[in-house]
Amino acid sequence: MTDTQPLPGDFGLCRITGPVGVLIRLGQFLAGGGDADYEHAFVYVGDGRIVEAQPGGARETEMSEYADRPILWSTGKVLLTNARRQAVVAAARSLIGTPYSAVDYLAIAAHRLHLPLPGLRRYVASSGHMICSQLVDAAYQRAGVQLYADGRWDGYVTPASLAALVR
Repeated sequence: MTDTQPLPGDFGLCRITGPVGVLIRLGQFLAGGGDADYEHAFVYVGDGRIVEAQPGGARETEMSEYADRPILWSTGKVLLTNARRQAVVAAARSLIGTPYSAVDYLAIAAHRLHLPLPGLRRYVASSGHMICSQLVDAAYQRAGVQLYADGRWDGYVTPASLAALVR
């Protein structure tokens, strides 16, 4: 459980347990995220609900699914006006149904390792599929909020890089 009360438009991060969490942790390590404490990201849309990327596609669901885990929230660390918050919520909801692609972790790692793969940037930036952290970043970008000012490629974001923004 978390002590922070999120506001609509905030993003949250939590741990994923089991084999899937281990694979995500490995992917983040290869992508330069180090030994991150968070493997999953989502956008709080209000009324106890979140939008998240899942293997079956992005969906809106109850936040209570993660009630047994500590959540790191962006609340108070990424400052948003009420209008921007509503824009992030609308953008997140517009991404519902977007397919998931765990292969994006490998593409992000290939970029970090400077592997000369033609079309890699286009693949990472593709809006045809997203991992959870890409969904968060895309929702913010569509709402006119740039989370990163470091010149990174669109889509070059992991739960670990989101956590680094709000720790």
